[in-house]
Amino acid sequence: MTYDITLFGATGFTGGLTAEYLSANLPSTAQWAVAGRNATKLEELVERLTTAGGNVPSIVLADISRAPSIRAMAENTRVLMSAVGPYLHYGEPVVKAAVDAGIDYVDLTGEPQFVDEMWLKYHETAVANGARIVHACGFDSIPYDLGALFTVRQLPSDQPISIAGYIRAKASFSGGTYGSALNQMNSLGGAQRSAKKRKSLEKRPANRKISGGGKLGAAPSPLPGWGAPLPTIDPQIVLRSARALDCYGPDFHYEHYAHFYTRRMLVAAVPALAGIAAGSQLAPVRALLGKMRSPGEGPSEEQRAQSWFELSLIAESGDKRLLTTVTGGDPGYTETSKMLAESAMCLAFDQLPSTAGQLTTAEAMGVALITRLQNAGIDFQTRDISTDGSSANTK
Repeated sequence: MTYDITLFGATGFTGGLTAEYLSANLPSTAQWAVAGRNATKLEELVERLTTAGGNVPSIVLADISRAPSIRAMAENTRVLMSAVGPYLHYGEPVVKAAVDAGIDYVDLTGEPQFVDEMWLKYHETAVANGARIVHACGFDSIPYDLGALFTVRQLPSDQPISIAGYIRAKASFSGGTYGSALNQMNSLGGAQRSAKKRKSLEKRPANRKISGGGKLGAAPSPLPGWGAPLPTIDPQIVLRSARALDCYGPDFHYEHYAHFYTRRMLVAAVPALAGIAAGSQLAPVRALLGKMRSPGEGPSEEQRAQSWFELSLIAESGDKRLLTTVTGGDPGYTETSKMLAESAMCLAFDQLPSTAGQLTTAEAMGVALITRLQNAGIDFQTRDISTDGSSANTK
């Protein structure tokens, strides 16, 4: 049987939330499956979904260590979702299977090295096979990628555009996410080598300039507080979208910051992050940090209900200045599982541009996914701050 969507890693913390969202929001006619290696846990998940009502999935047994099972899973679905990380350790077999089968693939990775290595190994084959490989379909990096797209569509496409993104959030993190972060910090050398090799091979637009940057300093008016450059995968994704899409203009610049309302918050946060990053390079310290939260653990429903995120994007083009905000609830899990599920449904059911290869969410789904997320409760608003008294735009 060919499923519309298959969710691999459905019994993990984020995978379980994603399964619940899909069950509640998929069309009744859609055929989908939950996949993993533990039949008992999958059966328990399906029983829970059946009790809750909604669209009940089938079960597919698949194990990273058994290549034929991963291949069969990919060959029997149209869209394959992977919630199994850290992706540097467990992600490649699933990407390879999706590319070989010529299907669509989405995941939640925020690991730049993994994304670059998958581009180096599989992008050309994906283009030839018609596969759409879309990484970073959660809080990494949908708010930033689609927030920037939402903004530039309201600016002239023949003028230089500069955008600075400032992110604030209150959230807890699961063991899996914590492990992925430590893994990224420990593989900085490999990440740099993969990024350098990709840069040497990837085509750049001939007649357009795309750049990034940023430095520690005060946030621009009307935002309060301070910004510290945030070296995550998110600005890389935004800049890739800008290279691929002409609507970002002839000269596009993006900067990406953690947003702190007070200098005291900034002074406390930066050394703490630097200390964790430095400690993760030492095996004994990394092992100790890794024990702080185990894979499969995650915040309670009450904790998630109290979590939120707010992304502010200040855009300038000529004499026009815009403030876009992208806001939502718990970024790490409630909204991330929603973003991943809506990405998969968008690929499965919506009319989209004809694309193939490794793509960003802006390239592959663009406005169709923004509309889905708005309908699902993630708010995109733009206000003209060139002059006082302008109204918000949510279209």
